[in-house]
Amino acid sequence: MAPVSIILFHSVCGLTADVHAAADRLRAAGHEVITPDLFDGRTAASVEEGMRMREEDTAPDRDELLKRAVKAAAPHAEKGLVYAGFSLGGSLAQTLALADEKARGLVLLSGTSDIPQDAAVDDLPVQLHVGDPDAFEPHDWLTAWYLRMQRAGADVEVHRYPAVGHLYTHAELEDYDKDAAERTWRTVLGFLETL
Repeated sequence: MAPVSIILFHSVCGLTADVHAAADRLRAAGHEVITPDLFDGRTAASVEEGMRMREEDTAPDRDELLKRAVKAAAPHAEKGLVYAGFSLGGSLAQTLALADEKARGLVLLSGTSDIPQDAAVDDLPVQLHVGDPDAFEPHDWLTAWYLRMQRAGADVEVHRYPAVGHLYTHAELEDYDKDAAERTWRTVLGFLETL
């Protein structure tokens, strides 16, 4: 297995200990992991608190977050990145991966985004891990998302985890589900070995 370079974007909770723990797990498997802080050091102790933080007048809007994400990825993009992210970070990772012809893969953890009509990739490997159900990623949306991603040329796998919270991989949140989180990370590491 050759190590890959991964850029891992955080959720609305910010660059928390959970994101650092995920990055450390990936590094322990030999991968290089970049963890940009898109919130300038601010963190939240719950998804609800993070959403309130995002609604503040001084919070960066989506366009600003995309600019920050692009700036963080740009120095590393030439070598071919695996884009990854949690929830909001997943939506940013998806947007960047679909626009980067050198992207090696995309790992989405509890988050997707709209897909441009003209999106086109050449068999981009994509893995989505999501709770079932997830209020932020409803079934109808995910079905349409899956079909659009396939139409864009992505090679998509969807892994659903029954009766878990939205950020079920985050040990410091109420959403945490240890068994589902461990299954997720085993699957992600296996996926990375194929890239």
